Amino acid sequence: MTSPRQLDDLLRTYIADFVARNRAAQTLKKGLDEVGVGFSPSADHLTFRTGDVDRRADEFLRLGYAFSERLEYEDWFAKVYRKLGYPALFIDQAYAGERGKTSIIPGWVARFGDRTLHHIAVRVEDIEVAMDRLQKAGVRFAGSIVGARGGPLRQVFTVPEEVEGAAFSVVELTERHEGYQGFSPPQADSLMKSTVKKSGT
Repeated sequence: MTSPRQLDDLLRTYIADFVARNRAAQTLKKGLDEVGVGFSPSADHLTFRTGDVDRRADEFLRLGYAFSERLEYEDWFAKVYRKLGYPALFIDQAYAGERGKTSIIPGWVARFGDRTLHHIAVRVEDIEVAMDRLQKAGVRFAGSIVGARGGPLRQVFTVPEEVEGAAFSVVELTERHEGYQGFSPPQADSLMKSTVKKSGT
């Protein structure tokens, strides 16, 4: 039997591990801590990479998350899981066989495993303002904002944190409007490609 706090503790552990290994996240956390907000309440969604989405999701399904939607891309796919009051989980993997051969996900999972977060999306009110403030604090961004100004969803990734020369993790800034809580497949694919161009991995 699971306790109501078990999920809180699990997510707190994953988020703390991510922040400890990502300098952009540390910069964000410092600012949020200064005003007493903290990092976790600002999390829009958490992203894991894996070789088996269903197996990876089981840990969270047992703690009350439920499948929400599946998103399809050229060489990878993702499933989204939700639980009221918690950030969405975005879990992705390459397609099996020839279709997934060009995906960067298997290489990332082989190097880093699937027990750590690839990225955390932090929800912001104005993405340009957030980028400007973070850039002044030394945070760099990969590519341009994805999503039209005034649209329901706008996103951008930081330049990847590297481990031994390999792109490891990124922070995502997410600006939402009109009550939109979903994900846009073209935008997610563009975000993934933005880090490939910068990192070469």
